Amino acid sequence: MPKPEGGFDNARWPGLNSAMTLFRRAALFAAALLAAIPLAAAPPNVVMIISDDQHWGDYGFMGHPHIQTPHLDKLAAQSLTFKRGYVPSSLCCPSLASMITGRYPHQHKVTSNDPPAVPGLKGAEFYKSAQFREGRETVNKFMDAQPTMARLLVQHGYLALQTGKWWQGDFTRGGFTHGMTKGGRHGDEGLTIGRKTMQPIYDFIGDAKKQGKPFLVWYAPMMPHDPHTPPERLLAKYKGKTPSEHVAKYWAMVEWFDETCGELLKHLDDQGVADNTIVLYVSDNGWIQNPDAPRYAAKSKQSQYDGGLRSPIMVRWPAQVKPRQSPHLAQSIDFLPTVLKAVGIAAPAGLPGLNLLDDTAVAARTTLYGECFTHNYVDIQNPASSLKWRWIIEGDTKLIVPEKRNQPDDVVELYDLAKDPHEEKNLAGAEPAKVARLTKQLDAWWPGK
Repeated sequence: MPKPEGGFDNARWPGLNSAMTLFRRAALFAAALLAAIPLAAAPPNVVMIISDDQHWGDYGFMGHPHIQTPHLDKLAAQSLTFKRGYVPSSLCCPSLASMITGRYPHQHKVTSNDPPAVPGLKGAEFYKSAQFREGRETVNKFMDAQPTMARLLVQHGYLALQTGKWWQGDFTRGGFTHGMTKGGRHGDEGLTIGRKTMQPIYDFIGDAKKQGKPFLVWYAPMMPHDPHTPPERLLAKYKGKTPSEHVAKYWAMVEWFDETCGELLKHLDDQGVADNTIVLYVSDNGWIQNPDAPRYAAKSKQSQYDGGLRSPIMVRWPAQVKPRQSPHLAQSIDFLPTVLKAVGIAAPAGLPGLNLLDDTAVAARTTLYGECFTHNYVDIQNPASSLKWRWIIEGDTKLIVPEKRNQPDDVVELYDLAKDPHEEKNLAGAEPAKVARLTKQLDAWWPGK
């Protein structure tokens, strides 16, 4: 408030000079107080990068002698990185469902890729059948009932985009506000992301910025998943490094996927949002390329072995997380509690995972659990009916227990992963006491019945 030269006339305005002085002092004090209080940080954005069918060792930073993944190597150097990360199940659909729900397949009931097989119907004929549609709708309702990461974040003001692999019907059924998949078996239009374009993600981030809203991006391209159709420039790069054209194509696909990750991460930088964006990385399941055919080899995808279950896990949040490698175990079910804690949202009751940014909790955990199921459901309403194996890792020891109903010829397996990372020497017969103890722990987790 302007004051006339010499102040106000006390005869006409008694006490006003004093009042104005007090007012100004109060205003200055309030301004100083506000300046001392930091503004609340904007909620962090979340970007999930999910590789599709990639072995845990097929990265430069994991020691592969030929495959080049410079962008993921850089991400690993910028992240809290767990080289001993795992998914609970080695099949696409249940693995992805566990990432977004934070629960094991037997808990959310999305255990398999497809509904029960129908005698006499195969391939496209089965996928077009009423039995398939009805079965898929039943499984989609399991996702409807879950407080997914997307659903919880949207309830707190986020926008959420689905791209790439998605099995549970239209993208909205996962809680996303935006998306590419309209209901096809495992992604339909969403499967163009990465292979053909990144523009839907760029448009979405631009829209979120205009609206001033935090965002979630689900980037799950069908890469390096087959069909292995890499650019010729990348295929030529690897042809001279292996006698198998199938292996060369797979290696080239891995680098192509890495390039798309680099494009996405650069866009976060270019848009000025990288510092307050949590980037999560994992592969949905492993893959070992068959050198003699365009498909996977044994002990990888759909198997009970680390070749199908293990994946590096990364958490990058430049504003909050110090980059480092952790020697501890991590699992994809940890993503939901990690994100919810970072955002400040109360977690749903009973989540089995941990906040990966809680060093004390992560260091205290010594065991991981998981389960693998049949590709097609046996009984959609009963997870145990489709069970093939349960497994537990305690430190460097891994126990695999087959379900005789679906794997009648399998035996119990015990491995020392530190000495035998490719699980070639079964120690179960030599260490019955350890088998009994770990089986008891496994039964206490879930008896499979």
